[in-house]
Amino acid sequence: MSTITPPRAPHGDLPTGHKPADRVGGGLFDPGALVRSLPDALRKLDPRVMVKSPVMFVVLVGSVVTTLLALKDPTDWFGWAITAWLWLTTIFANLAEAVAEGRGKAQADTLRKAKTDSVARRLTKDGTGEEQVPGTDLRIGDLVVCEAGDVIPGDGDVVEGVASVDESAITGESAPVIRESGGDRSAVTGGTKVLSDRIVVKITTKPGETFIDRMIALVEGAARQKTPNEIALNILLASLTIVFLLAVVTLQPFAIYAGAEQSMIVLAALLVCLIPTTIGALLSAIGIAGMDRLVQRNVLAMSGRAVEAAGDVSTLLLDKTGTITLGNRQASEFVPAEGVTEAELADAAQLSSLADETPEGRSIVVLAKEKYGLRERHQGELAQAEWIGFTAQTRMSGVDVDGRKTRKGAAGSVTAWVRERGGHVAEDAELLTRRISEAGGTPLLVAVEDGRGARILGVVHLKDVVKDGMRERFEELRRMGIRTVMITGDNPLTAKAIAEEAGVDDFLAEATPEDKMALIKREQAGGKLVAMTGDGTNDAPALAQADVGVAMNTGTSAAKEAGNMVDLDSNPTKLIEIVEIGKQLLITRGALTTFSIANDVAKYFAIIPAMFAVAHPGLDRLNIMGLHSPQSAILSAVVFNALVIIALVPLALKGVRYRPTSADTMLRRNLAVYGLGGLVAPFIGIKLIDLVISLIPGIG
Repeated sequence: MSTITPPRAPHGDLPTGHKPADRVGGGLFDPGALVRSLPDALRKLDPRVMVKSPVMFVVLVGSVVTTLLALKDPTDWFGWAITAWLWLTTIFANLAEAVAEGRGKAQADTLRKAKTDSVARRLTKDGTGEEQVPGTDLRIGDLVVCEAGDVIPGDGDVVEGVASVDESAITGESAPVIRESGGDRSAVTGGTKVLSDRIVVKITTKPGETFIDRMIALVEGAARQKTPNEIALNILLASLTIVFLLAVVTLQPFAIYAGAEQSMIVLAALLVCLIPTTIGALLSAIGIAGMDRLVQRNVLAMSGRAVEAAGDVSTLLLDKTGTITLGNRQASEFVPAEGVTEAELADAAQLSSLADETPEGRSIVVLAKEKYGLRERHQGELAQAEWIGFTAQTRMSGVDVDGRKTRKGAAGSVTAWVRERGGHVAEDAELLTRRISEAGGTPLLVAVEDGRGARILGVVHLKDVVKDGMRERFEELRRMGIRTVMITGDNPLTAKAIAEEAGVDDFLAEATPEDKMALIKREQAGGKLVAMTGDGTNDAPALAQADVGVAMNTGTSAAKEAGNMVDLDSNPTKLIEIVEIGKQLLITRGALTTFSIANDVAKYFAIIPAMFAVAHPGLDRLNIMGLHSPQSAILSAVVFNALVIIALVPLALKGVRYRPTSADTMLRRNLAVYGLGGLVAPFIGIKLIDLVISLIPGIG
C-alpha cells in the first residue's frame, strides 16, 4: 500500500485547496488577447484547417461565394455588407479558438524560460569520482550529483540524500519542497533548483523528453485530440448543417414557383443563420479552456479525453492517508491504567518519545506539552540518559535514566518487556488496548521499571485525523451522483471507523495493488467511469487502468507515466476539483449547444418573412419584430449571428458555473436559462441592430 503524501503546507508548499491565479494574465475578454490572437485566427482560414469543423467550413464556403457574387456588382451595398459579416463570422469563430490556445501558449512561454542548458556532475562508472557533462548528454540510468545552488539537469529519482528544492519553475510557487530517497517524495524534475544539502539523482528520461518538455507540448494545446462526446456533437452539428443545406437548396425552386426568386447572397445568409454556427464556433474553445482551467489549478491533463472523462466519473477511489486523513497518526489522548494519574502517564510518554523522531512520536511530545503543560525536555538536558531508539525488531522506544527505565511501543512488545522483568500486566490495560483498536485507533502502551518493579502505566491513543470539511465534500459528491471509496492498507476495523467518520460510501481495507486493479475493473465492467489518485510505484497499474488517473508530482516516475493527469501541487484532495472541472466542461458545452439551437427560432422569424413579404404581403404578419425592411432584417440577423460568437467567448473560456445537483435539475435549469435565453436574446439583439441599420443614410 502506497502512502500518498499529505498536503504540503508543513513543508512550506501549497496548502490544501490552493487555487493559483491565472498566470497567463488578462481578463477573460482581454482586448489585448484578441489583438494578439488575430494573426492566428487569420491563419486558421486555411480550408484544410476549417474542414475539421463542418459548420464553420460551410460558413467559409458561403463567404467565398458571396464575395464572388459581390465582385460582379461592386455597387451592391447589401451584397458587400452580407459578405463582410460572413467573413467576420468565420474570423470570430477562429478568434475564439485562437484566444483559448493563446492562454495555453502563454503558459508554455513561461515554462520555456525555466529551461536552461545545464551542466551535470555525473558520477563515473566506478562511482569514485565525478565528471562534468552537458545536460543534453545524460542518458537513462546515469547518476548525477546536485548540491545547493545546482540546477537539476534532468528528470529522475533521488537515490541518495535529502534536499530542499525550488520547484517554482513548474508550480509557480516560490516555497521550497523536500525531496528524499526511498519514499514517495523521490521524484525530481529537470530545471528545478536545489536550495540546500546534497542529493544523488538517477536520470529516468532522455534529453528532450523531460517532464517540462511534455508540459510545454501539452499546455500549447496544438495536438489536442477531440473527445468522444465532442466527436458525437460534431456529428450532430454536421447532420443539422446537411439538413439545413438541403432545406435552403430546395427552397429556391419553391421561391421561383411562388414568384419570389431569391438571390444567392440571401440564400447564403439564410443558411449561415440557420445552421448552429454559435456552438460550432465555440466548440474547440470550450475544450481547450477546460484543459486551461486545470493548468490554472496546477494540474496537467495528458489529453482532452481525460478532462471529459472526469466529468462523467461515477466512482472515486481515494487513498486514506494524505487524502482523507492528515497523513500521519496523531496522539489524541492518554488513557491511564488503574491507580495511575493522567499526568504521570503523560510525563512518562513524553520522556519515552524524546528519541522517537517519527511524526507519531513528535505528536505525543506535543500533546503532553499542550494538554498537561509539561515542558518539552531535550536530550541534551538528560546527558546521562541512555536513549533507546525505535526499531522494526523491538517496536519500542524509550530511555533509561536515574535507575528508571521507560518504554513506549506496540502493545505486544511492551507487554512482553514487562513480563520478562517479572511485572504484571493489568487486565484493564488489555481492555483499554482492545477498545482503542476496535474504535479504529492505534494503541501504544507505556511502561516503566523502577523500585516498584515493571508495570504498565497506560495507553496512548493514536488516531488518524480526518481533514476538516471532508464529510461535507463527500456529501457534495453524493449529490453529484458519485460514489466514493476509501482505499487503505489498514485492517477492516480501523478502515471502517475512519470511513464512518469521513462519510465515504465504501472502503477497501488491506488493499494491495492487485485489489485496487480488481476493484477498478469491477466498476468499469458495470459501465462506470473510475477516477483515482496515486503517487507510488505500486499505484501505477491502477492509475493506468482508471479512466482518470491523477498522479502526484512528488510521486515516482512510474506513477506519473501511468496516470493521464499530473497534479503539480501533489494535493490528493484536488481530485474532487478535477471532477468538478470535467463536469463544468460538459455542462458548458451542453448549455451553449442549447443556446445555439434556440437562436434559430428568432432568426427564422427575422429572415423568412423578409424573403417572401414582397411577393406575399400576408407573410408580413410574421414580422413580429417590426423590422425596418427585408434587407435590414436579413443583414441584422447576419450581424447578430457574428457578434453573438464574440459575446459568448468569455462564457466558453470561464465555463458555466457548476452546482452539485441531479441530472434532471441540471437539465431543467439549462433549458430555462440557455434555452429561453437563446430564444429571447436574438429577438432583442436583431431588433436593436435593425434600428441602428435603419438610421444609416443610403441603407435604412
